Amino acid sequence: MTKQYVLRNTGPTTLRPSKLDYRKELNEAQYQAASTVEGPLLIIAGAGTGKTRTLVYRVAHLIDIGVDPRSILLLTFTRRAAEEMLRRASVLIDNRCSQVAGGTFHSFANLVLREFGRRINLSPSFTIMDRPDSEDAIQVLRTEMGLNNKDKRFPRKQTVAEIFSMALNKQTTVPNLIEQDYPHLYESLDDLLRLYERYVEYKTTKTLVDYDDLLTKLKDLLATHEEARRRLSQRYQFIMVDEYQDTNHLQARIVRLLAAEHDNVAVVGDDAQSIYSFRGANFRNIMDFPEAFPGTQIIKLEENYRSTQPILNLTNEIIQRAHEGYDKRLHTEKREGETPILVQAESEQMQSRFVCQKILELREEGVPLWDIAVLFRSSFHSFDLELELARHNIPFIKRGGFQFMETTHIKDLLAHLRILANPQDAISWNRVLLLLEGVGAQASQKITRWILQGNQAVERLRSFEAKGKIAHGLKTLAQVLQVAAEAQRPAEQAEYLMQYYLPILKRNHPDDHPKRFKDLEHFVGITERYRSLERLLSDMALEPPNDSVAGVLAVDPDEGPLVLSTIHSAKGLEWHSVFIIWALEGRFPSFYNINSEEELEEERRLLYVAATRAKENLFITYPIRIFDRGLRMVLSRPSQFIEGISEDLLEQMTLVDEESNWGWES
Repeated sequence: MTKQYVLRNTGPTTLRPSKLDYRKELNEAQYQAASTVEGPLLIIAGAGTGKTRTLVYRVAHLIDIGVDPRSILLLTFTRRAAEEMLRRASVLIDNRCSQVAGGTFHSFANLVLREFGRRINLSPSFTIMDRPDSEDAIQVLRTEMGLNNKDKRFPRKQTVAEIFSMALNKQTTVPNLIEQDYPHLYESLDDLLRLYERYVEYKTTKTLVDYDDLLTKLKDLLATHEEARRRLSQRYQFIMVDEYQDTNHLQARIVRLLAAEHDNVAVVGDDAQSIYSFRGANFRNIMDFPEAFPGTQIIKLEENYRSTQPILNLTNEIIQRAHEGYDKRLHTEKREGETPILVQAESEQMQSRFVCQKILELREEGVPLWDIAVLFRSSFHSFDLELELARHNIPFIKRGGFQFMETTHIKDLLAHLRILANPQDAISWNRVLLLLEGVGAQASQKITRWILQGNQAVERLRSFEAKGKIAHGLKTLAQVLQVAAEAQRPAEQAEYLMQYYLPILKRNHPDDHPKRFKDLEHFVGITERYRSLERLLSDMALEPPNDSVAGVLAVDPDEGPLVLSTIHSAKGLEWHSVFIIWALEGRFPSFYNINSEEELEEERRLLYVAATRAKENLFITYPIRIFDRGLRMVLSRPSQFIEGISEDLLEQMTLVDEESNWGWES
């Protein structure tokens, strides 16, 4: 017989007042942040200072003193973050916390627009388009408008969707955004504006809204309809916003409008960790909050529960050099610890060797691989290190960005090099030929068969009968391969082939070819460590060692791999030992990416975020004598963000080779 469980209809549960001792559970600053009820509140939560814990206790405290949980609005950047905070608050007191309105800006906007949308001529039955839906709609419209003509080189649907989205989130115009962030697409501006008008019309007639519409329409509703604004503001008497430094202009405006009937807004964030301007986040929001909400009380969380004091002394110094920010000094009860180390390496290869050797030493000391991270500014900065890790059989996972070897443009350049090493490589011939104008899949296969029927591959390529663009492309390719084959070193071959490939890159990737070209330059730099093309290509073919590892490590399957990560992907995480590589002036900050004081300051904050991930050990490394082809100069100084810092805070170390010739080159 099936058992039954009876659910009682008892109505609301009467609960006794909580006996939670907030003063005992929180430090003084956390307690002040959690217990301050009325008025605007800005909680500046330094890295590792218990931000989430403070928010959880604040929710619990409001409900504990009798605030209706339905009048509390908690806005976060992920649904999971809101759910986790409310779950933890429920554990502290009771299940009344589940009645708090918690979620993302977009989910909140969806609910409000379903209720009040008719006031702005939006049917409550609207359908939400996700990003792929938006891109597909843009593709349909650009085809209808004749903008998919290859001769026009119109931006891809993904790029167009990104431009439209970023303009709305930054509350700027498409022309301004193109001028600032996409100058190479300026010739397409008029067509982009026409396409934008069609896109807006398309959504309106079909009762569709995309993710960005949810926010813009919520803002429009609050700004233009007093009755709706008043009702919502009275409904949500206590508003909390997590990660306020990551909000964009539109989200900050929504918060201000929601608090029209009161100023009970508590925002939590860290100006020193504002690093997402490329997504539309606005550093000014957290800096200007006291102006938007006069009478703001500012509470700073400065007691750090993550790092040792020597690490905090360095991170305090890094961020103190910022031109603007809230003054705070992180401190901890963990007074003892190793001084962070600045490691100067003669070359990128030596930098990689140091990181690998030190990781092995840390592991021997009992630090598991999963509690060690190597962080970097850009995804391609770890490529040489990945090769070195493979040599040492050190398993790793990589977070953030594409795997360098998986990018189309790197594969294209490698295919040309593989042909030089093995003219009978049919796969590489096929890839290279498909890059030529007018050559499709059938033609490529036909030409490849012709080439491989004889011994002199380049000569047979030159003698293939073709007309027009195809004939010109084949002869040019044959000449390029012949000259490249005569070069003495792989770096010379790669440099020459890159110059040939550049026009192809611009044609095939019109939206982002400047970024891809930087990847190619970095790849050419990697080739300089090799004297043998065969050795280079064999290293490039190494598979990432994700399987169980034998030999030097004998890794426990439960230990987990080392973490490689871009700094953007590492925010919010922590590790026992952290390596920050490529802290080289010209690369971090990158001379290519710094066009304003605001961008330079965000780069400084990015280094601060990276350094504050470390709990026990912090190593910052940079190679010297790196020749940058774009700048036509040698990069040799440490990042300006750490240059000149006292050795008491950042101990300097120089690498010395055990042997005069280590023997990696062949």
